[in-house]
Amino acid sequence: MFDVFGSVKGLLKIDAVCIDNNVFRLHYKATVVILIAFSLLVTSRQYIGDPIDCIVDEIPLNVMDTYCWIYSTFTIPNRLTGRVGLDMVQAGVASHVDGKDEVKYHKYYQWVCFVLFFQAMLFYVPRYLWKTWEGGRIKMLVLDLNCPIVNEDCKADRKKLLVDYFTTNLKMQNFYAFRFFICEVLNFANVVGQIFFMDFFLDGEFSTYGSDVLRFTEMEPEEREDPMARVFPKVTKCTFHKYGPSGSVQKFDGLCVLPLNIVNEKIYVFLWFWFVILSVLSGISLIYRMCVIMGPKLRLYLLRARCRIAAQDQIETVARKCEIGDWFVLYQLGKNIDPLIFKEVVAELARKLEGKDTV
Repeated sequence: MFDVFGSVKGLLKIDAVCIDNNVFRLHYKATVVILIAFSLLVTSRQYIGDPIDCIVDEIPLNVMDTYCWIYSTFTIPNRLTGRVGLDMVQAGVASHVDGKDEVKYHKYYQWVCFVLFFQAMLFYVPRYLWKTWEGGRIKMLVLDLNCPIVNEDCKADRKKLLVDYFTTNLKMQNFYAFRFFICEVLNFANVVGQIFFMDFFLDGEFSTYGSDVLRFTEMEPEEREDPMARVFPKVTKCTFHKYGPSGSVQKFDGLCVLPLNIVNEKIYVFLWFWFVILSVLSGISLIYRMCVIMGPKLRLYLLRARCRIAAQDQIETVARKCEIGDWFVLYQLGKNIDPLIFKEVVAELARKLEGKDTV
């Protein structure tokens, strides 16, 4: 099982050439690693440890454990508050009347490890698309100029190739840039969609789960309802039916302990806060991207911030001549090329663009 996820450690490596941004990396690096780590943790507890223990008279314990794991357990939602040991056995575990008291079945715990892994794969999809569409363009354009110590002749040749590339492909790189912007939109849509997906997976409990946990600590002990006990109960009930000696159906009520939910409740509290923060950052990133697309002055400011040691008039010339695609490629190169070399590239590009206009 661990061999299957062995390649995940490659996500922790620092890329030699950066082709995206920090928010993008939070999606396909940090979130994917977190989700797969949680999937492994749940898998180890579920298939190596003992995920459920049930107690019932006259039924073999191993049979009861397997039956309740397969066919789900349940709690009584209107018995979540009260005094444990007096009013109820545990939160949500008490006697009930069929057809009168609401019964909530819990089936999700069989699927948690698979769902977490599936979510990790979804978070990697925009990265896969961008790598496919990008095709190694930035890596080819860098041409080892990310190293400050380069032979002068070699550096001059590579700078010339880079400047020639920009002048030849000027105003022809918008499609390249917009494919990256599409992937940023996919990142935002994915994280918001996954919040709704987990809400569906947990029967509508995930969307307010983290805020409910925060409010829980501020309530009176006698009145407060533990949201973690409601969503991830540690003790549940399970009903087993079998035929008696006379052929009549006999009903056995069992008490089940779910130690796996101690892990699950902490995982989903963390994921609630992580997904909310990630969705907010992704939304801000999209607003920033819209401002970059619509604002030439902002692109000038960002390019100036990326290449502070270059002459202001040269940066203004380059920013004025470039469209959004050209600016995006140049800005990405600025992340990867040594600052001194990038300054020289910008200077030569400005001179060539100015000369092109005068011809």
